[in-house]
Amino acid sequence: MLRRRLPFTTGVLVAIIVTGIATGTLWDAAEDRTWFDHIGYGLPALADGRWWTPVTGSFLALTPLFYLPVLLSFAVFAGSAEWRLGTGRTAAICGLGQLAGVLGAALTLLAFRDTGWPWAHQLATHLDVGFSAGALACAAAVSATVRSPWRLRLRAGLWVYVGVSFLFLGGLADLEHLWAVAIALPLSRRLAGGHRVGPPGRVRAGRREWRLFAATGLALIAVAELVLWLFPADSPLGTTGGEDTGWGIAVNIALVALLANGLRNGRRVAWWGATTLASINVLAGALAVPGFAFGQETTAEKALTMTGSVLWTAELALLVLTRWAFRAPLRRGFGVAAGIGGADAAVTRDLLRRHGGGTLSWMATWPDNAHFRTPDGQSVLAYRRHAGVAVGLGDPIGPAGSPAGAVRAFTAACEHAGVVPCLFSVTRPVADAAAQLGWSRVQIAEDTLVDLEGLELRGRKWQNVRSALNRATKEGMSYRHVVLADEPWGVRSQVRAICDEWVGDKGMPEMGFTLGGMEEALDPATRVGLAVDADGSVHGVTSWLPVHGPDGEVHGWTLDLMRRRSEGFRPAMEFLIGSAILAFQADGMRFVSLSGAPLARSGSDTEAAPVERLLDVLSRELEPVYGFRSLHSFKAKFNPRHEPMYLAYRDEGDLPRIGMALTRAYLPDTNLHTLLKLATTHTDRPGGR
Repeated sequence: MLRRRLPFTTGVLVAIIVTGIATGTLWDAAEDRTWFDHIGYGLPALADGRWWTPVTGSFLALTPLFYLPVLLSFAVFAGSAEWRLGTGRTAAICGLGQLAGVLGAALTLLAFRDTGWPWAHQLATHLDVGFSAGALACAAAVSATVRSPWRLRLRAGLWVYVGVSFLFLGGLADLEHLWAVAIALPLSRRLAGGHRVGPPGRVRAGRREWRLFAATGLALIAVAELVLWLFPADSPLGTTGGEDTGWGIAVNIALVALLANGLRNGRRVAWWGATTLASINVLAGALAVPGFAFGQETTAEKALTMTGSVLWTAELALLVLTRWAFRAPLRRGFGVAAGIGGADAAVTRDLLRRHGGGTLSWMATWPDNAHFRTPDGQSVLAYRRHAGVAVGLGDPIGPAGSPAGAVRAFTAACEHAGVVPCLFSVTRPVADAAAQLGWSRVQIAEDTLVDLEGLELRGRKWQNVRSALNRATKEGMSYRHVVLADEPWGVRSQVRAICDEWVGDKGMPEMGFTLGGMEEALDPATRVGLAVDADGSVHGVTSWLPVHGPDGEVHGWTLDLMRRRSEGFRPAMEFLIGSAILAFQADGMRFVSLSGAPLARSGSDTEAAPVERLLDVLSRELEPVYGFRSLHSFKAKFNPRHEPMYLAYRDEGDLPRIGMALTRAYLPDTNLHTLLKLATTHTDRPGGR
């Protein structure tokens, strides 16, 4: 399969392995062989007229230890290019990139070897082998086929790799890599041809990207200085190392550990600290430059200081040019604290009745939610903050046609506060509005809607529901449509006992967030259905949340709580939902929503994205515990139509934190021990939601 899809990559890998076996360089270093001068490429070989060496040297590695990284890097970079760009284009990019790296390095050394620069004079006598420059050229070309923000991250990663390697290691291969990337990256859109994505011109980064780059750069400098102090190398600025620099590096690492996370979150205090630290290191490097420039002997300590100061200069420039991205106060939070304008449940209810909302919008009024209000005061978005993530709940509540503005304002407030924004259980219009801002989305549930106009419970497809209604009549079961808060204490206590029994018998925590419980059912705006026998005993309970239309009136209801007594009337849920459908239809409602079961959807998509496939796996693993798929199948008895519900997020890099935040949102009081127990223990399917 791979040989047919990636013939060039496979062929080169096989050629490298076969050449290594035939020459014995898989177990003995190629540079120690007598014929190495006739095979390896570099300035000496080209100066002596051995023009073939850029070809012959590409299929070897310097030492046996180098074969694994050479093979892996070529497989990843060239393989990705061939997969995306095609065989012919990849072969041309790889070959020309390899040649550009070899010739560029040779010309550089030719220009500087007689200038008195010890590094250039010494390296001008070296030879090299390997196909790594061509592989990196392929990676540069592939960057044009990757969507934002990963395109910018990949390009930044390539620049950082070749730049740090050249400054701190300074080998012939590092110089070749620098040339290959320096030529291929600016030409990447042309090299990718019709396979490129995104608009032409400069790739723009948002506030979050600059924060990430600044924090990563700070950490990278500290790690690079530590490694070069422990393992000295002949860098372009001299041999690094020395005991005298140890304390300075230790101080840098300690300060970086304190500042990096603050930079990632956009903290103003961290920016000042990092700017000060970078300035001190740049000044220290500048003081060592005159001696190097006038040919004085460069000590190992000065070499490491000057080498590090080059990176510190780049970091300082980045911090100064992007200072606008680091304005978050020391304490997290947004809303009133950030000058955006907060809201509460009362304001949210008022906006709901004024502008209407979606099937989940009433959940925004629940007490555990915080509320973000747009600067114009016209829209509100409920959210919960966990693990440094603000999880927006459902569609923004506001005037028609305003979701894009609300999402943009919510994102800006989150970035100012240094938290990750995402939108959970939003409808397609909101997901589309987020996509216009460059966000991604993944379907995480399906809303199940039953249209009530002209509905009749006839035909074979309604047989299960009719059977439950008929059986309830025979067994003396009645349906009561009530406001639970107005019911007598005896009824409320029975409902509470049913809820407590469900949680206790299942041996698992009750979920929250988009899944209400007894307290939410006591809201006077909520309607509750009760299955009551002739003796007044409650056998089951459902709760329904109002759905307001654009005119402010209630047009439908959303199913929330579902509970039944373990020893009670068995088809209680079918009876309760079927009876509620008829009751709401009689009241003139347009629809009911049976809500969406998390991580469940109809059918399967063989072309699903990796994130969607991961969610499908998670759904299967959680099925024995929470029964999301079984619940989704149960709702099919009521013949609903389905509307997708999405998780909208900025990019895949946020997903691990979003996953943690959603776990805490649904299970806020669950400790690690309980989560591990849930992951390893299978219980019976729950009898309710």
